[in-house]
Order: sequence, then structure tokens, then C-alpha cells
Amino acid sequence: MGKNVEIGTLIARVVLGIIFMLHGWQKAQNFAGTSQFFQKIGLPGFMAYAVGTIELIGGILLIIGFGTRIIAALFALIMLGAIFQVKSSAGLVGGYELDLALLAISVHLMLAGGGLLAADKLLFRGKARTANA
Repeated sequence: MGKNVEIGTLIARVVLGIIFMLHGWQKAQNFAGTSQFFQKIGLPGFMAYAVGTIELIGGILLIIGFGTRIIAALFALIMLGAIFQVKSSAGLVGGYELDLALLAISVHLMLAGGGLLAADKLLFRGKARTANA
């Protein structure tokens, strides 16, 4: 990857991580209410705990760049669920445009990895060279 792409990926990773971490933190502050909302839209209540935990912990991991591809895949699934289960009836504008942007960033990170300063790259640098040799 070129340096500009690496920097862009770093920015996307950190911003996406912050957004999801804050959304997860918000859910964790009222898991009971979030669970009721999930049930209201036809999802099992326990999914609120799963989604909130993935968002909170996954957001933190994404900020540091650890498990980027896996976390991004989980975020992409969450965004697909949000788009189709909750927001599709509102249409693109005023409905699911933010979710679509977050989905696109998640897919980018799934494909590109963590980019510059990702913990994965820093921790597993030697193993990647050995595997590619």
C-alpha cells in the first residue's frame, strides 16, 4: 500500500473505532432499554448485549488496530442489520446514509487491513515476513 493509502486507512480505522466505541458505550449505559428496543423491532433482546459489547470492545480494538479485519467484518454485519432491520423504510437520505458510509468503511478495512500504526502490523511483523518468505 502507498503511504497516502496507509494514512487514509489509519484515519478511517481510528474514526470508525471511535464511532463504534461511543455507540457501544451508549448501549452499555442502558442495556435493558436497548434490549427492549431490539425486541420492539423483532430481534431477540440478548442481541443488544452482543451488539453493544462488540461495538464497545471492537471500537477500542479498532482504534489500536488489533484484529482489524475481524472487527471490521463484525461491524459490517451490524451495519447490514441496522440498514435492513431498522432504517431501510426511512430511505437513504435521512435514513440509512450514515449506516451505509460506516458499512463502506468497514468493508474497506476488511479488505485493506489496519494500515499505518496498526497493532497487528507492529506485533506480527516478523511472522508475516516468515510466512511470505
